[in-house]
Amino acid sequence: MTTPASIAPAAPGARPHHVAVLVRDGVMPLELGAVHQLFGTARGPGGERLYEVRTCAAVPGRVRSDADFALDVPHGPEALVDADTVVVPASHALDDTGAPDEEGVAPGQSSLAELLGQVRPDARIASICTGAFALARAGLLDGRRATTHWMSAERFRRAFPAVELDPDVLFTEDGRVFTSAGEAAGIDLCLHLIRSDHGAAVANDVARRTVVPPFRDGGQAQYVDAPVPEPAGDHTGPARSWALEHLDEPLSLDRLARQSSMSTRTFTRRFRREVGLSPGEWLLQQRLLRARDLLERSDLPVDAVAGRAGFGTGASLRQHFARALGVSPAAYRATFGPRPRHQNVTQVVPRVP
Repeated sequence: MTTPASIAPAAPGARPHHVAVLVRDGVMPLELGAVHQLFGTARGPGGERLYEVRTCAAVPGRVRSDADFALDVPHGPEALVDADTVVVPASHALDDTGAPDEEGVAPGQSSLAELLGQVRPDARIASICTGAFALARAGLLDGRRATTHWMSAERFRRAFPAVELDPDVLFTEDGRVFTSAGEAAGIDLCLHLIRSDHGAAVANDVARRTVVPPFRDGGQAQYVDAPVPEPAGDHTGPARSWALEHLDEPLSLDRLARQSSMSTRTFTRRFRREVGLSPGEWLLQQRLLRARDLLERSDLPVDAVAGRAGFGTGASLRQHFARALGVSPAAYRATFGPRPRHQNVTQVVPRVP
């Protein structure tokens, strides 16, 4: 992934990061509500709101949802002009032929290209689910890597051959443009953006408030064959729980498999089927999360952080940090660590996986 167009953590007294949610007829209420819930509950160390979320449409007023109620949208396109991040949820509107209408705007209203053309060049633009159709229709995805819901992938590919579609991931980032798969992947993407802006501690707090998993890697598969483990207990969940309590120890595949009373071959197959990642990929993610948490919340030396997170040495931690996040542990701590943040200090924004 490329480095996201993230905003460094705000200095005390700075205005909140403005998020504009562009809705169209047929908007999915779950996606709209998730954006407000996640960004709206993000708080700084003093309890200050870190984001201001505004819902806007081509024309303020009544917008149909895909449920049995409508929305009273207070803002028009002017909300897009000063937005730092613009999010476009999916729309299930149909045109006169009964086919999906990716525009979702009424005749006489501004087109998607005109609307999104008002977004600042340095602002982030993100889509949820089939909201990627809107970004593609506006020409924002040409030559970029993007994703959408797997059930709409073939229709998307036929309509927008200039887009590098990857239908097998939860979300993508390409410069300042982000796309995600279904509703749950939209939650993952919002948490990813919050984590990029303000660190893992803030994103984890938002996830706890919302009672959702704090982290799923964007490259994880959209669809796995057995997302819910079998009730008989013949699954890899116990090994994952045990591993999280022993991250500071050497964790071989044999050792993990024994926790689930399986052969390594069976364990590896079932692990990927349940999680969408190999055991090694998942373990590296968890160790990076542990290291980031320790860097944010403690003053432990980097070598001690490396030991507690299971990397063994500070050199190993630095290597994995540079590869996964694009910054050193020291730079990450300078941005998101426990020391006071000053407005006149240059801050480094990491590439968050």
